[in-house]
Amino acid sequence: MKIPPISILSHTSESYANAISHKLGKGFQHAKLVYQEWFRRGNISGLNPAFKNAQALLQNILSLTDFSFLPISQNLTDGQTGKFLIKTIDDLDIESVLIPMQAGGTLCISSQIGCQMGCAFCETGRMGLLRNLTTQEILSQLFIAKFRLHFSVRNIVFMGMGEPFDNYDTVMHAFRILTDSHGFGLGNNRITISTSGCLEGIYRLLQETTPLPNLAVSLNAPNDELRNKLMPINKKYPLKELYQAIYDFCKQTSKQVLIAYVLIKEQNDSIEHAKQLTNFLSGLNVKINLIPYNPQSRDRFQSPEQSTLENFTSYLREKGFYTLLRQTKGQKIMAACGQLGNLELKRKKPFILPILKQ
Repeated sequence: MKIPPISILSHTSESYANAISHKLGKGFQHAKLVYQEWFRRGNISGLNPAFKNAQALLQNILSLTDFSFLPISQNLTDGQTGKFLIKTIDDLDIESVLIPMQAGGTLCISSQIGCQMGCAFCETGRMGLLRNLTTQEILSQLFIAKFRLHFSVRNIVFMGMGEPFDNYDTVMHAFRILTDSHGFGLGNNRITISTSGCLEGIYRLLQETTPLPNLAVSLNAPNDELRNKLMPINKKYPLKELYQAIYDFCKQTSKQVLIAYVLIKEQNDSIEHAKQLTNFLSGLNVKINLIPYNPQSRDRFQSPEQSTLENFTSYLREKGFYTLLRQTKGQKIMAACGQLGNLELKRKKPFILPILKQ
């Protein structure tokens, strides 16, 4: 039986070098050099001086390594914002968004295909959950953005399709690869994981012994009654418990938590809602990201008027909260917040091959 090659996009530098040296009986340091060049250049030149007299070893390492990544099926732009889709081996699509910034760009990546959270204002939630992504599929998104689309990535946000904490082990393994000093080498403070309010994930994160990513919480309602309607997860983890989890995260990490709040016309956008929101967030080290609702394929909601958005924002700022009102980008290509996902995929019944079980 042929032994499958080692997927470089599924390993940290340490585990990759260990796997190579275990198979060859040597080559640990040389494997690390291959790993570093692949993640820094996007290819292997063979010109590293360390391989001048070790070409046979280099070829053996390369023969044992799977350097493949998923193909791009679509590449779309709306102004400076981009969205690309990559095709999985079971014929599903992973969506990622490129957001240019003044000092390097932000890449919004997915952790699942679909999502089981069922948030009423989210296209991905309407898909339901098809499956989790593998480490290789998560990392392919960054590799493609950086080396095939030549996008300068400064920040990574797990705010694409899926609830990252529903795929906790894989997401955290991907985080360790993203921050590997011999690999992509991103700082932990350049990576943000967003959750709809999965308390187990927040508390598991606090048990990690390595430097932690930033945390974002998608809140979207200032009281339990409304949040139950917009976000079914609130029935399992009501606001009182979510508040405590955010408080514990802030206290133990000294990090500021990003609160995402999608403003929906005549649903959660009144000054009374703003008052309730400031009351709920009192005592927490947070900054607030206000996001006007973005139209979807089958709309039941609308975005508030500009004056409503500005009044809501002004109220929060007057109460002392650092608040950003997001400018909508990427609507035309369904790349804005809440727009990711293809409802037609619900008709598919994906089969899970053994290679997908990582």
